[in-house]
Amino acid sequence: MTYENIEILFAEDSKDDAILTIRALTKSGFSNKLHHVKDGAEALDFIYCRGVYTGRNPKEYPKLILLDLKMPKVSGIEVLEKLKSDPLFRSVPVVMLTSSNEGPDIEQCFALGANSYIVKPVDSDNFFQAIKDIGIYWMILSQPAH
Repeated sequence: MTYENIEILFAEDSKDDAILTIRALTKSGFSNKLHHVKDGAEALDFIYCRGVYTGRNPKEYPKLILLDLKMPKVSGIEVLEKLKSDPLFRSVPVVMLTSSNEGPDIEQCFALGANSYIVKPVDSDNFFQAIKDIGIYWMILSQPAH
């Protein structure tokens, strides 16, 4: 598989949530350059070109990272903290896409530099609209820092 020109890195451990999100991105026209990883460790391997991603071009950054909060191995918070403390990746937008609406989780993510925090809507119509809005805002309207 080629990992060139990946625009969206999507880290989600729930198979059902991943399928719904990818379907919503596909329906909105944002899935052709999407790469899905199943946990935070794999997200960091992708970003830092380690493990199975050693052949990936380290100068190609995703335009957007969608992170679930609670994942195995390395949590979304840990991934966020690593990325936002690294000058190479600090300007890459990170959107927390999670089912947690706990105040401390939200506060911690913004304190660490999350660009947005979105609680996954329960019903599919609202979920599809939320994903479409994320894609339109971050992939079309928002201007990249680099």
